[in-house]
Amino acid sequence: MPKQRILVVDDDPDLVRALRLRLRANNYDITTASDGYSAVASAQKDRPDLIVLDLGLPAGDGFVVLDRLQNIDALAGVPVIVLSARDPQGNEERALKAGATAFFQKPADNEELLNVIRVSLPPAAKATAMAAWPS
Repeated sequence: MPKQRILVVDDDPDLVRALRLRLRANNYDITTASDGYSAVASAQKDRPDLIVLDLGLPAGDGFVVLDRLQNIDALAGVPVIVLSARDPQGNEERALKAGATAFFQKPADNEELLNVIRVSLPPAAKATAMAAWPS
């Protein structure tokens, strides 16, 4: 069975590298984008099972990306976890209303983020990920 694909969208290359390593170590296939425009294009091309999205992006911030994803039928149901340095006051509620599954402020606790990723994956994807997760 193929690995679950997660799209990581952030313009901080160090954070992207760290997330990529952590998620690959947990048996996920990772694609990345560094701005709002490439995030939407990559999501349309790669059809991820889940998206980890920063709000502060060039070429269309995370709220623009959330709006665009919600308006593409094939992507509207993809879970989006927001991971942002922005103050959660107001931004968390706005992100959740815009369709995000969860909101984390940077720096996020890795284990908590991984737990939310696991429970947010679609059922077919979740079953494979749980089978691959070490006990």
